[in-house]
Amino acid sequence: MPISSTNKNGQSLLHMEGDMTIYTAADMKNELMTHMAQPCEREIDLSEVSEMDSAGLQILILAKREAEKHGTSLRLTGHSRAVLDVLDMCNLASYFGDPVVLSCNENKGQ
Repeated sequence: MPISSTNKNGQSLLHMEGDMTIYTAADMKNELMTHMAQPCEREIDLSEVSEMDSAGLQILILAKREAEKHGTSLRLTGHSRAVLDVLDMCNLASYFGDPVVLSCNENKGQ
C-alpha cells in the first residue's frame, strides 16, 4: 500500500490507496509511522482504499493515538465504501470524530 504525502500550509496530507488488510498491515504500519514521526497536523485521505479489515482499522487507531501523543490533530477524509463498512460494523466513526459524508453515487447503490 503506497502512501503519498504532500505538505500544505504546515499540514501533512497523506493519501492511502489499495488494501488495508492483514496482508499489508506490517508494511503499512512502518510506512505510516515514518510519516507520523514529525509532530504536525495531519489529514489522511482514504478515498482510494479498496479493501479494509480489522488490521487496517488498527493502523488508523494507532495513527490517531500517535497524533494525540504529539498533541496534534488527525483527520480522516474521503472515506471509501470499504472504510465506511468497517467503521460502521465496529461502531467507531465517532471515535475518529470526522464527518462521514456519502456521495450521491455511494448512496444510489443501497
